[in-house]
Amino acid sequence: MTATDRHAPGADAFPADFVWGAATSAYQIEGAVDEDGRGPSIWDVFSRTPGTVAAGESGDPACDHYRRWPEDVALLAGLGVGAYRLSVAWPRVFPEGDGRADRRGLDFYRRLVDALHGHGIVPFVTLYHWDLPQALEERGGWRVRDTAERFADYAAAVHGALDGVPYWITLNEPYCSSIVGYAEGRHAPGAREGHGALAAAHHLLVGHGLAATRLRERAREGEQVGVTLNMSPSVPAGPSAEDAAAARRMDLMVNRQFTEPLLGAAYPGDMSEVYGEISDFSFRRDGDLALISAPLDFLGVNYYYPIHAAAAPYAQSDPALRSAFDIGVRTVAPDGPPTSGLGWRIEPRGLRDTLTGLAARHPGLPPVFITENGYGDRGETDDTGRVAYLRDHLAATAAAIAEGVDVRGYFCWSLLDNFEWARGYDARFGLVHVDYATQARTPKASYRWYRDFIGKQVKADSNSG
Repeated sequence: MTATDRHAPGADAFPADFVWGAATSAYQIEGAVDEDGRGPSIWDVFSRTPGTVAAGESGDPACDHYRRWPEDVALLAGLGVGAYRLSVAWPRVFPEGDGRADRRGLDFYRRLVDALHGHGIVPFVTLYHWDLPQALEERGGWRVRDTAERFADYAAAVHGALDGVPYWITLNEPYCSSIVGYAEGRHAPGAREGHGALAAAHHLLVGHGLAATRLRERAREGEQVGVTLNMSPSVPAGPSAEDAAAARRMDLMVNRQFTEPLLGAAYPGDMSEVYGEISDFSFRRDGDLALISAPLDFLGVNYYYPIHAAAAPYAQSDPALRSAFDIGVRTVAPDGPPTSGLGWRIEPRGLRDTLTGLAARHPGLPPVFITENGYGDRGETDDTGRVAYLRDHLAATAAAIAEGVDVRGYFCWSLLDNFEWARGYDARFGLVHVDYATQARTPKASYRWYRDFIGKQVKADSNSG
């Protein structure tokens, strides 16, 4: 037994039908941004704007997955996963955001889904992983309700074209799409707004509700519909009442403004208090909560680390001019926990707390899939840090299951090193190293560890059967 295996969960820690997978997203791996009719996305425009992405990089080349997908499917097959979470690029299907779907884009995803089935790998398809068509952003983007309507049309078109997809995820991390993109400005489209960012957050949830309705109206037998949220427990950085209040504000911004409408059919009671004068919430309509809170077949949870929140001065002194990111909070790096190769604190207990906390706050919580969890570094192929991270977070997942949380699967982020948004190509999360100059793929130590870990689980399940 190696040091990295010493504290790994045993083969009996997960249900026999537990889903083991890996995940990617379209803009981060596909490249080929100008091929076969694909239109520009907000990330194409944002990443070509000076000062937005590290080293001035963009997703133009990415991992060239659009051409090299058979090699990447073979890597998935070699990994032994039973499922693959991918996303569809909206501007590859509707170059202008709406109108007539481009057959070439849909054919690409048909070929990919068929190849996955050929290897016995179940596709989990995410419909929106941040790559809004630029044409829709120029018409208001997620600030306006029309984008939610267009998203539902797009979702229906993709669903109609892709048979054999049992799991559909409407949105990936609406917090990042709205607050990070429209309030903090760190992600596309790079806005720093108050009312507009909160409207974007709401319209993303409306888009989820509209798309889920369309998918269910057209559902084939056995299909399930869910949504993925990035969840970070928000804890006070210190013992003061001010830090406790700051942690609650951060919890609202990151977590509760999404979980409460989706899972509780209610808007958080402290939204007006936290956001003050920046919004009158006039974008809400009668019936929106019922639409948003329609029961989910499953919930996707992305987890990387908890947030240690401390009270801080507001960046903008005039409350009416603040962005929705300016809530009087700063994040603090606690003493003690180790860090990843990117300096992120590693706290596996936060994943267990996220899962058990959700189950406690929302009786009747739908089944959960861990749709992203991973470790970032600078590209080491002998990546023992990633192995330890996966081991410890799988143990945290097993602990939550033991406490009664219905967790159905785990997807490692990511199969490949890729374009990591504002961090560019320097940050690497892959089980497989990508040499961007040659596009050569090299499985890392973590790939082999995860492959062997999955193999032990599958073998134990077959023996018990």
